[in-house]
Order: sequence, then structure tokens, then C-alpha cells
Amino acid sequence: MTTVSDTLNKITDRLQASATTKTVYGDPVSVDGRTLIPVARVRYGFGAGGGNGGGDSSGEGSGGGGGVEVTPIGLVEITELGTRYISLESPRIFIKYALIAMGIIALIIGILRLKR
Repeated sequence: MTTVSDTLNKITDRLQASATTKTVYGDPVSVDGRTLIPVARVRYGFGAGGGNGGGDSSGEGSGGGGGVEVTPIGLVEITELGTRYISLESPRIFIKYALIAMGIIALIIGILRLKR
């Protein structure tokens, strides 16, 4: 039987194999005297479980899984004049909070209409 520890070790090994610098910094692209290097946020998650069958010798169990989320967040731009970081997150953050605000306003309007 595979133990929970073995399962976690296998998952960890696979996730570590994908945790490279290339995962965060993509291949540079050169355009018109500029070099652009994509930058991403990488998140890892994993879990595992086990079992024993509650006293029954035929019952055993184990399981696990993991995942990786890669989100583009910006670019590093290199030119003759210097290097700068260009964030792609500002528009996303604005849109996220705007949607949350609209949801709250809709909820308040709905509650006020129900009270009438």
C-alpha cells in the first residue's frame, strides 16, 4: 500500500520539477531594440489523504493531488535607455474591485426592494 508520506513525496517531486525560473520568467522576446521578458505569479497547492478501513483488514486507502496556477502579471522591458517593470495587474485589480462594488450595490438595492 502506498502511504500518505509516499503520496506527498510523489506530488512534491512533480511540483518541484515544474518550479523553475522559466515558470516565472518566460523566454525573452526582442522587438525593435527592446527586449521583453514576461513575468508570472506561480501558485502551487497540494493535498493528500489516507485511510485504514476502521478495523476491517480489507479496507485501505490513500490519495492525493496537486496543481499549479500561473498568472501573467507583467513584463520587464530592457532598452538602451534602461530597464523598467510594466505591471499588467493594475487593470485587473480595478476591474475586480469594480465588480465587487457593483455586486454590493445590487445586493443593497435588492434588499431595499424586498423591504417595501
